[in-house]
Amino acid sequence: MKPDGPGRPTTLLAELTHRCPLHCPYCSNPLAMVGAAGELATGEWKRVFAEARELGVLQLGLSGGEPLARADLEELAAHAHALGFYTTLVTSGVGLTRARAEALRDSGLEHIQISIQDAEDGEADRIAGARAAHLKQAAAALVRELGFAFSLNAVLHRANLDRIGPIIELAAALGADRLELANTQYYGWALANRNSLLPTAAQVEAAATVADEARRRYRGRMQILYVLPDYYERYPKPCYGGWGHTYIVVAPEGRALPCHGATHIDWMRFDSVRDRSLEWIWTESPAFQAFRGDAWMPEPCRSCPRKADDFGGCRCQAFALTGNAANPDPVCTLTPLRAIVDRAVEEASAPPPPYRYRVLDPTAGPAG
Repeated sequence: MKPDGPGRPTTLLAELTHRCPLHCPYCSNPLAMVGAAGELATGEWKRVFAEARELGVLQLGLSGGEPLARADLEELAAHAHALGFYTTLVTSGVGLTRARAEALRDSGLEHIQISIQDAEDGEADRIAGARAAHLKQAAAALVRELGFAFSLNAVLHRANLDRIGPIIELAAALGADRLELANTQYYGWALANRNSLLPTAAQVEAAATVADEARRRYRGRMQILYVLPDYYERYPKPCYGGWGHTYIVVAPEGRALPCHGATHIDWMRFDSVRDRSLEWIWTESPAFQAFRGDAWMPEPCRSCPRKADDFGGCRCQAFALTGNAANPDPVCTLTPLRAIVDRAVEEASAPPPPYRYRVLDPTAGPAG
């Protein structure tokens, strides 16, 4: 078991904005999103980056929403490079023109990750709620041409899981070094759309076979990461190596979080980098200390030898499914709460309803 002390974080995910040209039904942004007027300014983000580096953070993700919506993205990337971060741009690819791609390369940005929704353009656009597939493919060509390390991320769910094979082949054709086949995590917008997104057991079994074969076939040419969706696992996955152990997310308005889903735990107060230093938040804030170690764990988690592997599972998922973030993750088959997940899986056999698309009100102020 990791010690109760916080150690040093390794990764910072800077959610620069919630603004985005897409309207994906599995969006991980909170239901109440932050408008442009509430976002941290350029100087504030630079200070956060410097404080993170002093804490020992090595890896920086520039994310959103769509980070290309920020006019200062290149300036922020250059500042991160000067501080010594290995920096990844996490983007839809929409808005990645040649001029911006070249400016980002010149700023020292090393790695770009582009999201794709499907292998078929029409289906990809339907899932994204926007005509974007052709823009993503053009962005991918630029990324390869300009020599960035290049990853693709495909969020998997009921509507596209049957096409996991073509998705893998598209990634190879686009020249990806790495493909993340990321099954949907069900909180926020994804939980609101779970009946539309949760795949059937037959889909999951077939997709796992395709992914295993592709990993063997592309070994040494393209790294393929694929894990089963949580609801079809026996035990929960470790949440970022444990709550508040290695990972920090800073939301667009400045709240610092132990993971990108933590805002869904609506009773927790997350301190802002506008009010506190990142070091104080990491070491002293009640939110980051809340689920470190095992003193908070109920039974059967506290007595379970698996607590050293999964740290009790996902706190955001426990809250989303039970209303109590301190409960065992209901994915775990060692707890009676597993019945909640089993019922959801049974319901996945019914015909799916239409998606509810996430839409950001551009006039919205900061989330609470």
